[in-house]
Amino acid sequence: MATPDHLFNLRNNFYLGAYQAAINSSDVSNLSQDDALERDTLVHRCYIALGQLQFVISEIHNDAPTPLQAVKLLALYFSSPDTKDSAISNLKEWLADPAIGNNATLRLVAGLIFLHENDFNEALKHTNAGGTMELHALNVQIFIKMHRSDYAERQLRIMQQIDEDHTLTQLANAWLDLAVGGSKIQEAYLIFQDMSERYLSTSMLLNGKAVCCMHMGNFDEAETLLVEALNKDARDPETLANLVVCCLHLGKPSNKSFSQLKLSHADHVLVKRVTSAEESFDRALQTFSS
Repeated sequence: MATPDHLFNLRNNFYLGAYQAAINSSDVSNLSQDDALERDTLVHRCYIALGQLQFVISEIHNDAPTPLQAVKLLALYFSSPDTKDSAISNLKEWLADPAIGNNATLRLVAGLIFLHENDFNEALKHTNAGGTMELHALNVQIFIKMHRSDYAERQLRIMQQIDEDHTLTQLANAWLDLAVGGSKIQEAYLIFQDMSERYLSTSMLLNGKAVCCMHMGNFDEAETLLVEALNKDARDPETLANLVVCCLHLGKPSNKSFSQLKLSHADHVLVKRVTSAEESFDRALQTFSS
């Protein structure tokens, strides 16, 4: 008889972006030592996703197990530009340590940090061997970023062989469908819709549906979905960025959403692109006026 998965709800809510719901479902009794460590690791990752970085940094002590230390490193990386370099330096040092370098959570954190740095080869160096569904799902994301949907599809096939119905397998399938485009967009939409109905309609899933709608030219429906997502989390960077794009297509003002995005997530790719374009325009104007 299969052992009951006491952490299913916590894990699933985390994957779907329902971070507060995940935290609320974390009070599980009679856990094994390994399960308790996984629970604590996931809960602290939820707090990171909710922006409570200093709480995570202060809660995880220096004698904590490697998975928790890795999560603390992730919080330090995102907490301030001043701590980013030291976080990456410590990460590389730990990855080179034979005693802990192969820890799945440490490799996952390495993949997340190097993906954020757009250093895809370095990320894959630590994630490509897989070992967990999260590592395989992260590989899918990295390969999509590299515009290698063929490699992403291979990772998805591995996930489907392990567990076709797993939440991460379904999400990875939708991400890949979006990347491939064309007729696959509708399939991605149906996956996001199915997960919304089966579990929770989270900001992540609403954004997924909205992006599908924009790809299919349904900008009015996309706007409705994004406003709903904004009501769930007014500071979510992907919602704000997608709303900017959607409003531009609808001919509606997007200044408010962009200002919010710029204020709370200055390093977002959309902010960087717009800022770069504005600087180029200013330089061009100076050339003409001089």
